[in-house]
Amino acid sequence: MKYAQDQYAQSRYAQSRYALGQAVPRAEDPRLLRGGGRYTDDINAPGQAHSLIVRSPHAHARIKYIDTVQALRAPGVLAVFTGADIAASKLGDLPTFAPQLVPLTRPDGAPIYVPPHPALAPDTVRFVGDPVAFVVAETALQARDAAELIVIDYQILEANTHTGTATRAVAVWPECEDNICFRFQIGDEEAVNAAIDEAAHVTHARLPISRLAVNAMEPRAAIGEYDPYDERYTLTSGNQFPHDIRGWLARYVLGVPDSAVRIISPDMGGSFGLRSNIFPELALTLWAAKELARPIKWLSERSEALMEEHARDIILAADLALDSAGHFLGLRVSGTANLGAYLSIFGPLPAFGNIGGVAGTYKTPAIHAAITAAFSHTAPVHPYRGAGRPEATLLIEHVIDKAALELNMDRAELRQKNLIRAQDMPYQTPLTYHYDCGDFEANMRQALANADYAGLSARRAAAAAAGKLLGFGIANAVEQAAGMFDEGAEIRIDATGVATILSGVHSHGQGHATVFRQLVAGRLGLDFSAIRFVQGDTDHVAYGHGTGGSRASGLAGSALHKAAQRIIEKGKQIAAHVLEAAALDIEFTDGEFIVAGTDRRLSLQDIAKTAHTVRALPPGMDSGLTGFATFTPPGPTFPNACHTCEVLIDTETGAMDIVRYVAVEDVGTVMNPLLLEGQIHGGIAQGLGQVICEAIVFDESGQLNSGTFMDYAMPRADQFAAMEVSSNPVPTARNPLGVKGAGEAGTVGALAAGMSAVHDALAQAGVRDFTMPATPNRLWHVLNKR
Repeated sequence: MKYAQDQYAQSRYAQSRYALGQAVPRAEDPRLLRGGGRYTDDINAPGQAHSLIVRSPHAHARIKYIDTVQALRAPGVLAVFTGADIAASKLGDLPTFAPQLVPLTRPDGAPIYVPPHPALAPDTVRFVGDPVAFVVAETALQARDAAELIVIDYQILEANTHTGTATRAVAVWPECEDNICFRFQIGDEEAVNAAIDEAAHVTHARLPISRLAVNAMEPRAAIGEYDPYDERYTLTSGNQFPHDIRGWLARYVLGVPDSAVRIISPDMGGSFGLRSNIFPELALTLWAAKELARPIKWLSERSEALMEEHARDIILAADLALDSAGHFLGLRVSGTANLGAYLSIFGPLPAFGNIGGVAGTYKTPAIHAAITAAFSHTAPVHPYRGAGRPEATLLIEHVIDKAALELNMDRAELRQKNLIRAQDMPYQTPLTYHYDCGDFEANMRQALANADYAGLSARRAAAAAAGKLLGFGIANAVEQAAGMFDEGAEIRIDATGVATILSGVHSHGQGHATVFRQLVAGRLGLDFSAIRFVQGDTDHVAYGHGTGGSRASGLAGSALHKAAQRIIEKGKQIAAHVLEAAALDIEFTDGEFIVAGTDRRLSLQDIAKTAHTVRALPPGMDSGLTGFATFTPPGPTFPNACHTCEVLIDTETGAMDIVRYVAVEDVGTVMNPLLLEGQIHGGIAQGLGQVICEAIVFDESGQLNSGTFMDYAMPRADQFAAMEVSSNPVPTARNPLGVKGAGEAGTVGALAAGMSAVHDALAQAGVRDFTMPATPNRLWHVLNKR
């Protein structure tokens, strides 16, 4: 499916400073920097009460009894709800969407095991932080004081927290004795086994990928309200999917029609996949608001977030078969993914949804992957920037590095030998990915030149003379983006010619209010300042599926493109009527409707005024000037890149410095290079954060050892080098804008490139196996064990 080049691309307006493709600074920033941000905590409902969630201090325990008598007598306390109250109510379990995406089965062919997930645990807690009570009081301090008066008698049970032994440990759910939620297989196992049997060389790699805490800048928050007269709920809470979360809460939790729930998602300080989930507080604040006839506000503390906002946590292994010349013959992948104790809304998806990424940018004739997803006594995992894509890229790039080392081949040469060429496009991999376009070879060639790969040997020798190990990492990354669901957008133009964009996706740092205004400004020839942007309110925005999976630019942007076209088509009919010409003779250029071959014209503002004057319209035409459209992609897009990372490790102290980082990105059409670079920088920082310091750690009892920022290390700006980012855009034909998506691209390449650099440095000291994170202490220990 191909789309024509936009007609306005060569117009006068398209060359202006605000057009698509220009480096326009974020229009949102002045308001936010001056304190004009309006986050959930800034909002207060009249008469609101405050709430607190009491959480389990144990990873696995039976609740023998809960005594709330003293808490209920405490000053200001309105209610203390427990799991028994939830069980007696009509409040549904927190839903998971994964079984509806792909038919998943257990090893014996039985359906995926979906455990119950009430908002409050009724009789057994299954991770440190599992909610057990909900306290509501007049003030937040009163709720906190009352929570300390609740007496809970726990019978502590054996805990299962380690990913590698999860399927052999104590059962999290009695109905699922082996802890296996599902096993996902894809590819040609027989062909892979044959390739491995016949190969001249087989390289094996095993990669434990650490569990992370998401740590968005703004902690979660929620305000639940209920109007008994309209019989309608309103939830104010920053989230990525306002319309979808409305539907999930209404249908599965509250048992009401979608229209009985309004979601307001105001400004939001980051999400990275986290706020696509139905967390307990969303259900509890709404339910309690109806029970108590009061708005209920809830705020998370960072200690709570560190207990329950987790991601990644998978052990992957690969066998790569090569012939005597270094050509790839087959790839066998296996893995165990730790899901935690419950299934979050998209929780299982990172374990298998992007496993196609292990094909990478390479011609591998046969691939088979088998992933086992297991329960443990840990917090449920959630999608986190990349959601399986960084893990897949890390695995294929690591096994290639290891093969090059074993074969004594140059790592870049081995990759180049097996790359899919531009002339091979479109290209079907042995798994799910079907690449429509891309020039992977050019990415790598440009990245290696920018990183001065030719001078690596000299830099390595200089580092060795200074008592340091220089490691050079390389990763060819490719990901699947913008392929799930359709997306909607609407443009309304008032009688004065001012446009309002109503977006079904949600911006929480991406810059939608800038780039979408650029798009509409260029398409309709409007001044940038004459365009408003509205998002995050299901009563105002008619339709949408939200932001996630790098889908916003390609899907919402394309919906806006179609909506603008519908406004133009209606404008042509109005112009033809007013100018007494045929509609086919009306051309639209730079915001003006012109009778072809004449100087007779009307501006968009003229048309807007006429559109709101009923007697001036063609007979039978509806008043107003509005365009609504949805866009359904014919298939996903495939952003791709080559990243390189250079590190120096001090052999005496284990201290590691990232000294250079280079990325060449193909995200298709670049809508705004300034915003793109910011997205790539942020993604790289999150990928490298996992490499150098981030990790959730449990002790043998399941207690969280990294429950504060004293224990969970967040990366700092001074730990990074300047990031050199350049573009190699190959526009896709799978949407009319040619964009592929950029939100997760930086992380997909950075995790693999960073670990590649660490492994390369350590290999010079004879260290062959090392797992993340590469903290100075861990590096020092592994170097001193030689």
